[in-house]
Amino acid sequence: MKKLFILCLWSLWAHDLSFAQLGLYANYGSNFFSGDIGQQASNNLFGNAKPALSGGLDYKFSKYLGIGLEGIYGKIQGTDNTRFSKKNFQSPVNGGCFLLSLYLDSKISERPAGSITPFFKTGIGYVTFDPHADLLDKNGVHYVYWNDGSIRNLSDLPANEKNSVLLRRDYSYETRLSDSSNSYARNTLYVPLQIGGLFKLSYNFDLNIHLYYNLSFTDYMDNTKSGGNDSWYGVAAGLRYTFRKKPADPFKGVYEQIDLGDEDKDGIIDYLDNCLGTPKGIKVNSSGCPDDTDNDGFADYRDKEQRSDKKAVVDVEGVTINEEEWAKKQLAWDSLWAERSEAFNNAPSLETLKKIEEKGKELKEKTGRSSAPIPADLQVADLNKDGYISVEEINKTIDGFFEGENQLTVEGINRLIDFFFEQ
Repeated sequence: MKKLFILCLWSLWAHDLSFAQLGLYANYGSNFFSGDIGQQASNNLFGNAKPALSGGLDYKFSKYLGIGLEGIYGKIQGTDNTRFSKKNFQSPVNGGCFLLSLYLDSKISERPAGSITPFFKTGIGYVTFDPHADLLDKNGVHYVYWNDGSIRNLSDLPANEKNSVLLRRDYSYETRLSDSSNSYARNTLYVPLQIGGLFKLSYNFDLNIHLYYNLSFTDYMDNTKSGGNDSWYGVAAGLRYTFRKKPADPFKGVYEQIDLGDEDKDGIIDYLDNCLGTPKGIKVNSSGCPDDTDNDGFADYRDKEQRSDKKAVVDVEGVTINEEEWAKKQLAWDSLWAERSEAFNNAPSLETLKKIEEKGKELKEKTGRSSAPIPADLQVADLNKDGYISVEEINKTIDGFFEGENQLTVEGINRLIDFFFEQ
């Protein structure tokens, strides 16, 4: 049996150490006594509420379970305020307990801020107490409670009405109480019960709010034995700090490096640059784009006609197009594009690309057509920065792709080949 018990404890401990968490907490609350004195009270419940402090360590050793040690420091109080009983008492309650905890959320550390983890705790504790009563006023005069509700220094007799002096309770609890027939121990074991929730404030801090009920093993906490054992209960709130380091962000600094990059060195970071690949030395605006005086879509540094009409259609050099001549050139160009695309599909090789390139150059000389502008994401293939992507440059770019020297994807390589046919 002993071996089985040890095995069970070890299983709980070694269940999953990735959930291990050590926490430190402190709470403030109010104690309410439930015993013999205070049951005959006409005043409200909060009149006997007394401050309570608690704090301790807890250790979560599996997905749902934890253990802990908690210390308590406070007071309890009871007052009878009826015609038949005027008893009162107050006692310190100081001690501590061992707690077993059940958490209803297995991923406490992964919870977002504002989430709640319910919990239930119970265990066994030890507490000391020492009941005292307020029987005398500040001058040492005994209280005498009269039927008319007043407190006086003489017995409740008609003859004493004129000679008696009205007194007021000073709530000093100066008289230590004892039982002449039983010299009871002023300490006891108790069973703590707690139910509440951890409200996550940040990665390390939680707000701890809970209700508690403590059942003692004695009926003498109020110095009166009559019925069942005494208990006290209440509500508490506080902070819990969990000792854990926030995991390092694997991408910390990566985004900053990307965002602050300026590939074309025009003074505008790539993240804000609307015209990537601007040649060195060209003046740009705050968006990273060169001046375009006639707004024809071609920057002044490459525009051979900087005062084109606003409604004019221009070619890749920014020059106004004669639509009739352009239609003829386009027809010839489209015919070549279909021919060279079919040729490459039938024989996809560098030799085929070189032949297509030679025919393209011949047609450009005949038609006067200029090369199409290279898209920003493909400018990495224009190795000599001449505005034209040659077969050799395509070959080197593909080699660079396999060597990891550029950022092109497989889709980008396909687009590069298509653009080669279009330029």
